[in-house]
Amino acid sequence: MSSSSSTRSQTAVPDIESQQLKVQNNIEESLEVRSLQYEVTLEDHEHPQSLARRRKWLIVLVISSSALCVTCASSAASFTEDGVSETFHVSREVTILAISLFVEGLGLGPLLAGPLSEVYGRNIIYRVSFILLFAFSFGVAFAPNIVVYLVFRFITGFCGSTFLSVAGGSVSDLFDNKTVANPMAVYTISPFIGPVVGPLLSGFINQNTNWRWTYYTLTIWTFAQTLALFIFVPETYIPVLRKQKATRQAEKIYESYFAPLEKGEINLGQAILVSCYKPFQLVLYDRMALLLNTWTSLILGILYLAFQAFPIIFETNHGFNMQETGLAFLGIGLGMLCGLASQPYWNRVFAREAKKNGGVAPPEARLYMGEIGGILTPLGLYFLAFTTYSSVHWIVPIIASIFFGTGIYFVFTCVFTYLVTAYRPIAASAMASNSAMRSTFAAVFPLFASYMYDGLGTVGATALLAGVMTLTIPLPFVYRRIGPRLRAKSRFAVS
Repeated sequence: MSSSSSTRSQTAVPDIESQQLKVQNNIEESLEVRSLQYEVTLEDHEHPQSLARRRKWLIVLVISSSALCVTCASSAASFTEDGVSETFHVSREVTILAISLFVEGLGLGPLLAGPLSEVYGRNIIYRVSFILLFAFSFGVAFAPNIVVYLVFRFITGFCGSTFLSVAGGSVSDLFDNKTVANPMAVYTISPFIGPVVGPLLSGFINQNTNWRWTYYTLTIWTFAQTLALFIFVPETYIPVLRKQKATRQAEKIYESYFAPLEKGEINLGQAILVSCYKPFQLVLYDRMALLLNTWTSLILGILYLAFQAFPIIFETNHGFNMQETGLAFLGIGLGMLCGLASQPYWNRVFAREAKKNGGVAPPEARLYMGEIGGILTPLGLYFLAFTTYSSVHWIVPIIASIFFGTGIYFVFTCVFTYLVTAYRPIAASAMASNSAMRSTFAAVFPLFASYMYDGLGTVGATALLAGVMTLTIPLPFVYRRIGPRLRAKSRFAVS
């Protein structure tokens, strides 16, 4: 009896030890498996470009209408100036700052929005941007004095600037290189149609009711766009989508997943600092970027100057009331739409140039469009200048502005695509440099418009602007020929 029990106890000890060893081995194997990390990639059906065509175009339209809303708000202040001046007992020159400060906010905002979007994604930036825009719009609409009014105009411009810097990336996320041209053209024209829609909307409102209703209407529109962004626009930034997938996969017990965005050592403060100085470094050290930015800045400055010039031309010379003057801006808008309608032709031109260069069109191919735009812009201004006489029918200067509008579309489309392709490694900084410079010009030009038109008259002032733009006509022709040589010498451009 005793011998059998001792035998069982002796055999039980090795059994226990073997079981403990097996458990330990299993734990070690489990830890080894858990220590393995797998990089996450997106399946074809998870890629934003795999979305249905209608869904992708809906996203583009929501983003484009958001950009339209923001830029419309910039120029809508043009017909509120008399009402604001009377309410707050300030000079009309002070009220013009409502446009200047908003536009300056549009120029500075991308320096912050760009780096944030590369870390947190595009969607969250859109939503936060429009929530803040909606909230701060109340400060403009219900401002008790001129200081509050102007401060909140700058803040709303800064908050809304996201769609002038980040949204182009969303369009390129959704479409491949062969199909991106048309949706990108729709998005590109939206920020420039907006300033045309602003006076049209504001003219009708201020002709019939209080100036504050201009901002009530814009606040309602902003709220509707905010809802559309939450409902219809998903995240499209590939690194963030991979990070989100890695987080979902990491919930599995024995496997660990990561995305490249998590492995990269991201210093947000450093990214913002680089975003602030790199655009200015590009302008200071690269003459090609400087001249192209100056070209677009002059044109946008003239467009915003028109918000002060058109009331002088049409109200003084032709007896228009406020809402009729707002309708006069339809000529510029129609010209932009004519430019957009020609996009299929330019797509064929770019495809032909790509075929000549082994399937990849050089950045200089984009300047063909700029050559036409460079001629149409001063031509439209000369036409407008010499038809501003009261003896000339009012429809003639509006027809003249169509050529100016088409020129605007061609110049901006060509410069934007050229900067992105020629400075691809720092495309965001190249676009930010353009945004900051052209917004500064657009902020300053309206401030001296009334003095210039009072001193030179409608013919002399508009002809002077046309003369300045005439000096820029050779720019796209010269750059198309020597662009490759300049890019080879540039420290920033792709050679």
